[in-house]
Amino acid sequence: MAQASSRLRHGQAPLTRGIHHLALNTDDMKMTIDFYTRVLGMPLVHALKVPPGLGTGAGNRGNPPFENLRHYFFDAGGDVMLAFFEMPKGAKDRGDRDALAAMQHCSFTATEERFNQLLARLKAAGIPLIGPIPVGAGTWSVYFFDPNGIRLEFSWQEQDGDDVQVVQRWTQTRDEALAELKTLSSDRTWLDQVTQHLPTQREAASTQE
Repeated sequence: MAQASSRLRHGQAPLTRGIHHLALNTDDMKMTIDFYTRVLGMPLVHALKVPPGLGTGAGNRGNPPFENLRHYFFDAGGDVMLAFFEMPKGAKDRGDRDALAAMQHCSFTATEERFNQLLARLKAAGIPLIGPIPVGAGTWSVYFFDPNGIRLEFSWQEQDGDDVQVVQRWTQTRDEALAELKTLSSDRTWLDQVTQHLPTQREAASTQE
């Protein structure tokens, strides 16, 4: 199987395993279910109401401040879920995705084959698209909005086939990262600390069968 020549491994293990779920907001759960299951192919896997007292009660742990909210979960692939709270109609304004502490967009990865299938489904549903366009590191993306106004992205990586490795594809060498980081800080100790796990060079392109 061909291996992408631009893959790199860094030397620091993250403490987290990955994303458990992303929690987003809608005011129309039925519309959201139809879009994510029928257009994007993300199966609904869990449907619940937030237990009493966790909205406006003393037990609120950061949930939206409403009682009896629907909170539904979709399988986004890769053992990651996408979740939605359903806000009461008219209770909240639409957010600014470019505001601080907001989610600017949410990006999902796919194989080239699945990417093309998703692209066809988006076009068939009449969804306005930007792309596919190259976004760096041998990656191609398409951008669009879901019915709630949330900006989404799907990406595929050249030469990966079914063996998609996002972190390895996007990992830089130490010098590549430092070229940008030095525009942020001139503190050499800090620069060393945040780049010491990165590889020092790229190996020559190779192909494994």
